[in-house]
This record gives sequence, C-alpha cells and structure tokens, in this order.
Amino acid sequence: MFSFTVAAIVFGVVFLAELPDKTALASLVLGTRYRASYVFCGVAAAFVVHVALAIAAGSVLTLLPHRLVEVVVGLLFLAGAAVLLLKKDDDEEDIREPADRSFWHVAGSGFMLILVAEFGDLTQIMTANLAARYNDPLAVGLGAVLALWAVAAIGVFGGRLLMRWVPLGLITKIAAAVMVVMAGFSLYEAIAG
Repeated sequence: MFSFTVAAIVFGVVFLAELPDKTALASLVLGTRYRASYVFCGVAAAFVVHVALAIAAGSVLTLLPHRLVEVVVGLLFLAGAAVLLLKKDDDEEDIREPADRSFWHVAGSGFMLILVAEFGDLTQIMTANLAARYNDPLAVGLGAVLALWAVAAIGVFGGRLLMRWVPLGLITKIAAAVMVVMAGFSLYEAIAG
C-alpha cells in the first residue's frame, strides 16, 4: 500500500542531500545557457532512470534478513553523512556548450550529463537504502523523483537566487544531520529487533 508519510520522508531526505550536489550546479549552468524547459526535460528524464535503478537495487536488499539490512542501511547513511560533510565544493562538472540548440540536443545533453554524474551517487545509494528500509517502492520512488525534480527545477529556474539567501554549507550540514538521524533509527531497529 502506498504511504504518503514514506514519500514525504524520502522527499525531504533526498531533497536536502541533492541540493548541494554537483548536479544541481550543473543544472543551474545548463539552465543559464539554454532554454530552461529543454534542460529540465532532459534532467527530469535522467532522474527517473536514476531512481528506477536505485529502487531495483533496494528491492533486492529486502530479500536479506531484516537485521542485516538495517545494519547495512544505517552504516550507509552514516557514510553518506560523512561524504556530505567531508566533500570538497570545488568538484563541479565541466559543461561544454553543445553546438546545436534544438530541444533534442539540449535535453539529450542534460540527460546524459545527469545520468553519468548521478550513477552510483549518494542520492542513488540513499534511495536504494530507503527502498530497502521502507519496503514501499512506489512511495520511495515517487518521493525521490519529486525531490530530484524539485532540486533540478530550483537549479534550472532559480538556483542563483537560492544561493544568495541560503549558504551551501548550511544546506549540506542539514542534509548530513538528517542522514545521521536516519542512520540512528536504522541501527536502533537492528539492535532492538
């Protein structure tokens, strides 16, 4: 059964984790160079593929013993929090301007950039963890896709304004704190049984 609570939790966690990510910055740069709607279509399609792969991986994890999954999920959340807190901000993607500005070329460029940059990324791993934790692939998938689309929309349509008001460091710390809390819940459930 679909859970709106799970979808909301996943949305919040993935949104906060993705906001300071390099792909949000790449979306911003592409959105400033080309028609924003074209860029968003390509980026949005890439995130659907990204989440589908994560949900499939997380669904496989549900076949393992519950305690083992909770320990693995908790440790991966802690690792994700560490990555967020320890990563350097100077790892932006190199974006080359495509020669053709048609819908298919711009959307295709956005699609390929995000698909490659996000493969095995923190939010993909987190989405797989959340799919394993909640065993509700539809709610996790919808929450993750909507969060990723929201970040892409912010990056493509209004990222420069957000960065003026909310420091990137603060966003990163909030996302890491949420991940530590999620790790605590998972590890507690593994211990308590």
